[in-house]
Amino acid sequence: MKRYRIRRLRGALLAVTAASGLLLTGCSGAGDGGSNKASDSSRRGHAPAPGGEQQSSPDDSREAAPSPDYLSTFALDVDTASYGYARRTLADGRLPDPSTVRPEEFVNSFRQDYDRPDGNGFTVTVDGARTTEDDWSLVRVGLATRGAGDADDRPPAALTFVIDISGSMGEPGRLDLAKDSLDTMTDQLRDDDSVAIVTFSDEAERVLPMTRLDGHRDDVHDAIDSLEPTDSTNLGAGVETGYETAEDGLRDGATNRVVLISDALANTGDTDSETILERIASERREHGITLFGVGVGSDYGDELMEELADKGDGHTAYVSDEEGARKVFVEQLPRNIDLTARDAKAQVAFDPETVQEFRLIGYDDRRVADDDFRDDSVDGGEVGPGHTVTALYAVRTKEGADGHLATASVRWLDPETRDPHEESGQLETDALDTSVQRASTRFQVTTLAAYFADTLRSTDGDRTSLPGCPSLSELSEQARHLARSTEDEDVSHLADAIGEAQRLRD
Repeated sequence: MKRYRIRRLRGALLAVTAASGLLLTGCSGAGDGGSNKASDSSRRGHAPAPGGEQQSSPDDSREAAPSPDYLSTFALDVDTASYGYARRTLADGRLPDPSTVRPEEFVNSFRQDYDRPDGNGFTVTVDGARTTEDDWSLVRVGLATRGAGDADDRPPAALTFVIDISGSMGEPGRLDLAKDSLDTMTDQLRDDDSVAIVTFSDEAERVLPMTRLDGHRDDVHDAIDSLEPTDSTNLGAGVETGYETAEDGLRDGATNRVVLISDALANTGDTDSETILERIASERREHGITLFGVGVGSDYGDELMEELADKGDGHTAYVSDEEGARKVFVEQLPRNIDLTARDAKAQVAFDPETVQEFRLIGYDDRRVADDDFRDDSVDGGEVGPGHTVTALYAVRTKEGADGHLATASVRWLDPETRDPHEESGQLETDALDTSVQRASTRFQVTTLAAYFADTLRSTDGDRTSLPGCPSLSELSEQARHLARSTEDEDVSHLADAIGEAQRLRD
């Protein structure tokens, strides 16, 4: 895709480039209104955010970027756990705690139709549509990696499964689901892949050292079948032993990864998240061992699991049923063994001639200093094949604005050579669709997911701070229509979740 140079603002607006990631930081309403305050989780039957301290108010990032700063920079993120946990909570008859709702993870839970590159790296797609509020539009920045391809084309994997077997994991849909999924996944991995298993409750135990699957699949199955829930949750011991096991089984030329399966409710041993986080960060720096966090359970330490994955240059997913487990363990995990980009960051430059203000929806914990966009020593996101990253912005244009609106760039390091690369895309005002309803179907799904997330983060009924946001009843109607027109099961699940939220809010 063609590259564009951006003129400097404030003496020096970096030529925009954006590493493989998605732009989503909370946005505020049209006009000059202040931020909504975070809701009290005890109101309207909100499910509490278990484990540790509450996150800062989800509305903290919703203020407009201060003029004349027209840059927005963030590290790419492909997490989806927040949406999965919200669906589980709504199905249980509770509204999710606003602090656990991350809009970018709602948006990134759905398939997109972006063009894909032939090799490593990204394509950049930028589009948008006007909303029902004067001068306000929603702008979508879409990044896509190459297709997943054949499993034989990826490097071998050395996977260390760190599995929570504390008493809480005995709840249906936790350890039992994990065991069934691991059995299925073991049969689908290649002979040259390796697997190790560590369990933890009040103590950690190495159940299976790093074992090559060729001729040893039965040993892996036996180890999985032996897992039974026991006592409390010493997450720190599990992480420590898991990384020791991964380091002992480290393989050159392979993807070395720890897969943590837990409700992340640490209550025994070292419960200090900083100690656990530092161990994960040091292993990533010294040995390149990354982390994939799989959350389970109706009570779930969402904040801690998110922090663990961020420190481990990995991502998180949430599993609550057989369909979700199959998607995570059988589809996503094998796909994520390969990498197409390291330390990916995105940067969007809005044109001050046409843009009055803008707000990134989500990505609160992934923001990067604008000057660090091209600093390759600053961590970005790790992204594999078959992924898309989407960032949505609320953008207020100047009255009568006409011309260049924004340029989005992504910067990443080649996973093998570590050479930096950049790609860019741009958007003109006349390319904006006249309404969200006239935009492409996938754009409509994107905005629907973002509107729903923003509604769940609000405290004042079914109106939110995103410009042009419909009521919950209108969102539910639109979701049903999109589910029928797309014949997409994931969109049908979204419609069900919106319906549950509407019933709980009424």
